[in-house]
Amino acid sequence: MKNEKKLILPLIFLFITLNSFLLFGKVMLGRWGLQFEFLIIANLVFFIISVIAFLMQKKALKNTNPNVFIRSVMGGMLIKMAICIAAVAIYVVGFRDNFSGNSILAAMFLYLVYLGVEVAIATKLNRQNNG
Repeated sequence: MKNEKKLILPLIFLFITLNSFLLFGKVMLGRWGLQFEFLIIANLVFFIISVIAFLMQKKALKNTNPNVFIRSVMGGMLIKMAICIAAVAIYVVGFRDNFSGNSILAAMFLYLVYLGVEVAIATKLNRQNNG
């Protein structure tokens, strides 16, 4: 149980690191045409979704059927992608005059970073419980 709590630390560290970069690089982000507020919200959303996906995967590993774990990983990815699509649609409609395509690309980069950390955590979690 203690090791499982340690597994979520990379997500927390990533969230704090990215928020620090965004906060201290606010002026630089503006020069690059990126919207600071959008990226902060995207970082928060990806962190929350990644924690939820971790909890889903942790619960799925307790099931004797190995397919449950695979379904939880795929479900987490599907939920994350659906929320991303909805967020981009809301952003485009809500900020039609002040829309920044570069901010969406930067948020998708954040998505990939969180996805990489989430896959690494899922692999460690699977290895600990089945290895």
